Amino acid sequence: MPGIPAGEFAIRKGAMMAATDTFSIEIEGKGAHAAMPHNGIDPIVVGANMVQALQSIASRTIDPLGSVVVSVTTFHGGDAFNVIPQAIKLTGTVRTLAADIRDTAERRMKEIVEHTAATFGASAKLHYDRGYPTTDNHSKQTDFAVEVAREVVGHDRVEPNTPPLMGGEDFSFMLNACPGAYIFVGQGDTAGVHHPEYDFNDEIIPIGCSYWAKIVETAMPLEK
Repeated sequence: MPGIPAGEFAIRKGAMMAATDTFSIEIEGKGAHAAMPHNGIDPIVVGANMVQALQSIASRTIDPLGSVVVSVTTFHGGDAFNVIPQAIKLTGTVRTLAADIRDTAERRMKEIVEHTAATFGASAKLHYDRGYPTTDNHSKQTDFAVEVAREVVGHDRVEPNTPPLMGGEDFSFMLNACPGAYIFVGQGDTAGVHHPEYDFNDEIIPIGCSYWAKIVETAMPLEK
């Protein structure tokens, strides 16, 4: 994990990473000549207002002590500088750390999409897909992971209460089926994992291997 000193470990009990949902929004207006916008219904304007309104989910709907991210990451529409398009499409992601906030975010998104479009005389369809659930570390297994990591790198090089991240992780499905714990191994001060300049730090391989070997040695001792 970038941002954590190389060779150190970080973990926490409970929500470690966020539930990861995706959405697409199809906005239908009425195409027109760009010089005569009064003859159409501009989906670009509708989409721009919608992007702004969706940010109110985090700023005005969810308790400030809660956690939610609503990010519109693509905005597609139009082919010519002098034409108001008939339709456009937005896509993005929603990240949450609690089930009730996840439900509220989805509900508010549906309301905002529908009513924003109606304000301008357009129509819109929201397609909302629930992806990875929250990565929830179990208490007993987290304590065990901390104990093993400290035996490998030392007490002071393991952070047992690292802040949660709004990134998602498919290991969350495994944690829903079987008690366990997800732990970060420090990569050092490098580019993020989705950045094109990310480069895996080969120097941490022995530390990671030692950690896994110690887990096996501790949890599954050989019978004599």
